[in-house]
Amino acid sequence: MRNTIKFYIISFLFIAAPLSALDGVAVIDMRTAVLSTQAASEAFKALEEDSEYSSNLEEAKSLQADRQAIAEKLQKELETLSQEQIAEMQKDIADKGRDLEFLAGKIQQAQEETAQAVFAQSGPAMQKIISELIAAKQIKVLLAKNETMLFSDPALDLTDDVTSMLDVAAAEATSQSE
Repeated sequence: MRNTIKFYIISFLFIAAPLSALDGVAVIDMRTAVLSTQAASEAFKALEEDSEYSSNLEEAKSLQADRQAIAEKLQKELETLSQEQIAEMQKDIADKGRDLEFLAGKIQQAQEETAQAVFAQSGPAMQKIISELIAAKQIKVLLAKNETMLFSDPALDLTDDVTSMLDVAAAEATSQSE
C-alpha cells in the first residue's frame, strides 16, 4: 500500500513538475470566480430577504434549538425518567431531526437555484473574459482548480482575475443600460 502511494506521488511529481515549468499553464476555479462577484453577493442577499427562505431558515434554527434542548434534558434527567419518557424524548429528537433535514434540503435547494441563476447570467461574460485572458497571457493549458488537484502555484490561478473582470463587465453593462 505504501509503495503504491509513493509510486503515485513520484509519478505525479514527474508529470506535474514539467507542467508547472511550462509557460502558458494556468488554473481557475470558475465556481469561486462567479460566486465571488458583486452580482452573486446581491443575488444571495436578495435570497436572504425572501420571506419563504428566511422563514425556512428561522424554522430550522428553532427546530435545532428545540432538538438540542430535548437532548440536553434527556441527558440530564436520564436516570430519573421512565422508559416511556425516554422513548418519547428520543422520538421527539428523531422527528425534529427529520423535519430539520427536510428544511435543510429546501434551504440548500434555494441556494443552489440562486447559484445556478448567477452562473446562467454571467456565463457568456465569463467565457468572453476567459478567452481574453487566454489570449492576453498566452495560456496553452487551462486547468480546473478542484479537489483532485493536489497543488498549484497561486501565481497560476486566474480566479481572482476573472472575478474582477466579471464585476467590471457587470458595472459596464449596468452603466450602459441606464
